[in-house]
Amino acid sequence: MRYRSNNIMTLVPPGEDAIPVLRQAMFFQKTLGMQVFLYRVLNQPSLFDKIFHAKKAKQEKIKELQNLRNLAEKIIPADSIKHFTYRIKHGDKLSVLLRQSRKGDYEFIILDKDDTENSLNHEELDRLISRSGSPIMSISNKHHVRHVDHILIPVDISQATQKKLLWATYFAKKYNAKITIVSAVNLNIHLKHSLSWKNAERLKQMLLQRGIECEVTILKVKEKEKHDVILEYIRKINPGLVIIRTHQESNLKDTQIGNFVSSIVHGSKIPVFTVNSFLSPTPIDFEA
Repeated sequence: MRYRSNNIMTLVPPGEDAIPVLRQAMFFQKTLGMQVFLYRVLNQPSLFDKIFHAKKAKQEKIKELQNLRNLAEKIIPADSIKHFTYRIKHGDKLSVLLRQSRKGDYEFIILDKDDTENSLNHEELDRLISRSGSPIMSISNKHHVRHVDHILIPVDISQATQKKLLWATYFAKKYNAKITIVSAVNLNIHLKHSLSWKNAERLKQMLLQRGIECEVTILKVKEKEKHDVILEYIRKINPGLVIIRTHQESNLKDTQIGNFVSSIVHGSKIPVFTVNSFLSPTPIDFEA
């Protein structure tokens, strides 16, 4: 049985980019009741600086810790600040995130996906998702989530299993949200006669038995790519959260998560919660 940390790790960029990240972390902390660890990652000092300017590097770390604390206290209400802890690390952002994710200390990681100079680029974020020891919630600073009353799960219905829906069940119960299972298929037959529809209906019944409102939507691809059809649907219904699980075949020693998942992660302004196929699928305090 996996140790449950009840903690969220959040990568906080410097400057104004930090404000929307802090607000989103505060939003999820309030309902989930978890402790949030705010991380800022500084450039690794050179070997010369480590030897001859060790005191300066230490002072920089102390200064950044205080800056992070001061900023958080300006954004987060006094009655919630006790749920936030601060960490400063030196090194490459991707390496630090991977190392922390594999320690088992965090239920999931929140970070900005807008590909700025202070965030991971697209390739680095894909690599993190494929290798991380924790689920990744990628958010956009351009879109602030104020409620999660609708959760969208894009799936390959033919491969969907009960395990893929456990995190969705957890969030749906916490936020009293309904779930839409959506799949884009290239079929010429009537959709309700397809295997995709029948499998989706079985998943729907499983969620209904857990007391969760659920519906199924099967979209015809026609001339478009599947991810483009799904992204159009996301923009149309504007859910509070998108949850997607990567496929096993995309998570070998290579760092790719597959074009479909990557396109959803980077193309959606809505927060995308991604669980790779290596992870234990069960969130903390999950009840079937």
